[in-house]
Amino acid sequence: MNTDSAAHRGAGRAPHPFAGTRPTTGGTVRRTLLRTALTGAAALGAGLGTARPATAATPVRDTTPRPGTPGEALRELSAGNRRWRAFRERHPHEDLAVRRTLATGQHPFAVVLGCIDSRVPPELVFDQGLGDLMTVRTAGEVLDEAVLGSVAYGVLELGIPLVVVLGHQSCGAVRAAVEAERSGTTLPAHMQYLVDQIGPAIDHGKDGDARIDATVSANVRLVRSRLAAEPELAARIGTGKLAIVGARYELTTQAVHRLA
Repeated sequence: MNTDSAAHRGAGRAPHPFAGTRPTTGGTVRRTLLRTALTGAAALGAGLGTARPATAATPVRDTTPRPGTPGEALRELSAGNRRWRAFRERHPHEDLAVRRTLATGQHPFAVVLGCIDSRVPPELVFDQGLGDLMTVRTAGEVLDEAVLGSVAYGVLELGIPLVVVLGHQSCGAVRAAVEAERSGTTLPAHMQYLVDQIGPAIDHGKDGDARIDATVSANVRLVRSRLAAEPELAARIGTGKLAIVGARYELTTQAVHRLA
């Protein structure tokens, strides 16, 4: 991914410029129970995974080592996005052997917290396959306890070294928040929660569509900073084992670029 700014301060000793409520610390017993339950579910899934004929289209087999550091994970996502933009997708990790292997466990190398927008599916945008990404998607990348717990699980239990908060051009949730603030309108049902969460990121220094676009980036930065402030995540950032990065996907160019 390209970057649009200098390194963010306060990111600890992570090898890249990135440096938030309560994924609970839980404790050893609860984590052991969670891991046991998930492992059992995986084993059950393996029993259901009878052999299926391979599809006609054979994806390229990826023999490169799995990213194990924040920097390696960033480089892999960047390379995948370049392939996506050039219509040279590899569609990795989709063959029968991979599917069978994944029935007994997973080792994703990045968490992508993205928007629900149908035009921005992370696995396609980054040209990744089964078992590569743990994706969490909410309108406007809005956080709640379930989202925080999901991100924390990926990082603390699976050892994932990279979290990407991925906003995008022309975000409908951001537009709704900006327009609701301008008009004083209350949105129906649970959608007001989204507006309330995005509201603090609204850029009042711009007007019209420029305000919406600027707020997309500001909202990504806000969500990223909240995640980075979570104590257990911050501790991993401080040791260089984790990076939390903000990024944008541009619908007009299909490019992902980093936000400081």
